[in-house]
Amino acid sequence: MQLRYNYRVYPEPAQCRALAQAFGCARVVFNDGLRARQEAHAAGLPYIKDTDLQKQVITAAKRTEERAWLGGVSSVVLVQSLRDLHTAYRNFFSSVTGKRKGPKVAAPRFKSKRDSRQSIRLTANGFSLRESGRLYVAKVGDLEMRWSRPLPAKPTSVTVTMDAAGRYWAGFVVDTGPDILPELDTETGIDLGLTHFAVLSDGRKVDSPKFLRRAEKKLKRMQKALSRCEKGSKNRAKARKKVARQHAKVADRRRDWHHKEFTKIIRENQAVYVEDLAVSGLGRTPLAKSVHDAGWSAFLNMLEYKAIKHGRHFGRTGRFEPTSQICSACGIKDGPKPLGVREWTCGDCETVHDRDVNAARNILAAGRADRLNACGARVRPGLVPAQRREAGTHRDGQTTVAGIPVL
Repeated sequence: MQLRYNYRVYPEPAQCRALAQAFGCARVVFNDGLRARQEAHAAGLPYIKDTDLQKQVITAAKRTEERAWLGGVSSVVLVQSLRDLHTAYRNFFSSVTGKRKGPKVAAPRFKSKRDSRQSIRLTANGFSLRESGRLYVAKVGDLEMRWSRPLPAKPTSVTVTMDAAGRYWAGFVVDTGPDILPELDTETGIDLGLTHFAVLSDGRKVDSPKFLRRAEKKLKRMQKALSRCEKGSKNRAKARKKVARQHAKVADRRRDWHHKEFTKIIRENQAVYVEDLAVSGLGRTPLAKSVHDAGWSAFLNMLEYKAIKHGRHFGRTGRFEPTSQICSACGIKDGPKPLGVREWTCGDCETVHDRDVNAARNILAAGRADRLNACGARVRPGLVPAQRREAGTHRDGQTTVAGIPVL
């Protein structure tokens, strides 16, 4: 499996200028390639092949007076930028034709020098790791790095990134095998929420740290100072960077907390089941700020890849599964309940349920059923009519005897 390891980079002033030049050249090549394909499509010409486009916007462009400065950066950077364009087009075509699952992918768009994130990617012939611990990038030099952890294998590529806060990062892609943990006999279901970030089927509740809410007062003060600065001034650029650094701190704290929590969950359980939430839809509701502050999507993505890495099972239940309406003790569907109802009593078995814990237990049961069904077992048979004089349960939870409702 392929993993990415990120490390902080501290370039010198001259190296910052060289990286800025590389960022700009990679952006220009990407935009030139996109413009050439758009003009060919508008003129009714066939789709330009990858090799022909590379010759046009890189090889031939370097010989012209307008693009002669492309020779000042490594050719690996330019080629990889054009490969990003090829990948973007292929993802777009696959999404349009239905070959790519998930949300629809839009057509490639032009990059701007005002983008908050600038990056370049190099393959093995464009970088190397020095014995001194520095990272050599072609036509940039040896970059000082902070090795927070060792690389498990030799990297195949590196991406040098500058974020909105002006920090530089080096992301190495390595091919490594799974780190299988000892097998356990415990499984858990997780119900995500806002009051409690996660509620596990064993009753444990993880409180939401709410990093953005805690930093909101300071961010409000910085944002107010930014709005008072004149547009285009140096003071505005400084104020914008201060706001970006504060947002970066919030994101870093949230990411670090996510890593610690899902590592603990993965180490303690052999299988983890979660509900497939429509986070993009919830992000357009009045609860949008709290939803984004929780970071559900990032947490689930981390949980999934960590489960694969350590040999655990990760499953998602359907988002329309009525986990809050079913009694986890007897299986009776009690109907929908307002969000204000945090505890309820089953009308059939009279079990008192905590809403979130009950939902987590139902997620665990649904995840186990889906896992067995994927292995070929028939664990969810279709609806069978109740036999004569045999009690049955309708979808609305009403009990009948011989087809006659019992009041």
